Amino acid sequence: MSFLGALLRHGSGRIGACVIAVFAVAAILGLTGLTPHDPLAQDRLARLQAPGATYWMGTDLFGRDILSRLMVGIGQSFAVALLSVGLATVVGTVLGLTAAWFEKLWDGAVMRAMDVLLSFPAILLALLIVAIHGPGIDTSIVAIAIVYTPIFTRVVRGPALSLKTRSFVDAARTFGSSRRYILTRHLLTNLVAPLTVQITLALAWALLTEAALSFLGLGTQPPSPSLGLMLSDSRNLMETAPWMLIFPAVVIMLAVLGFNLLGDALRDVFDPRTRRALG
Repeated sequence: MSFLGALLRHGSGRIGACVIAVFAVAAILGLTGLTPHDPLAQDRLARLQAPGATYWMGTDLFGRDILSRLMVGIGQSFAVALLSVGLATVVGTVLGLTAAWFEKLWDGAVMRAMDVLLSFPAILLALLIVAIHGPGIDTSIVAIAIVYTPIFTRVVRGPALSLKTRSFVDAARTFGSSRRYILTRHLLTNLVAPLTVQITLALAWALLTEAALSFLGLGTQPPSPSLGLMLSDSRNLMETAPWMLIFPAVVIMLAVLGFNLLGDALRDVFDPRTRRALG
């Protein structure tokens, strides 16, 4: 509770947590079908209606309710971001821990491979992977995970190299603890703080990457709602129906802002000096 209290006492933490909580509720409602209208239902008589009492955020070119599509699109984007970052976290943590523990040949091979992946701009590497395997949600998850795996590998490897020389690790070796026990109980548990912060920040970038892939037609495929796909559909209607562009863009901006604010707050809370200042 003291950790949660420190997080909520942090200005950025309060704002970020509230924003993410609102979007999480909207995502759950959207994915469970509890939307104001059917997000896939088309109504030709309601085409391009401005926001009003019936359609709070207006309708698109096919008469589909934008609010309902946004709720489902948020759920899709959050699911892709969570799964891809989760996969990157697991793979990157394993690679970083083993590279720090074994060093020498394995460390060199892992880190050179990570350097190769980091040499590509993130969006270009994701585009390359999607172009090879074809568009779709599954491919987007794998592509984003591959893009962010090197970051987690580096985040884990550096501190792990320092931790393995500490006295408590030497003591565990002396008492005959297994390699697996030392890696998980002594190294990994001391990496929870930097990993948590990195996961939060990576979720923001994963949302942006998923939206970019969908915008280019390489992520979620029609007619399934997606934030990036909704932006793409609004390109030729910005003057006629600006609400089609404004609402998805604002949702993406607020979601990314929320994760960044939460990540900054977590970084401060995990810092002992800042945490004491927070009370």
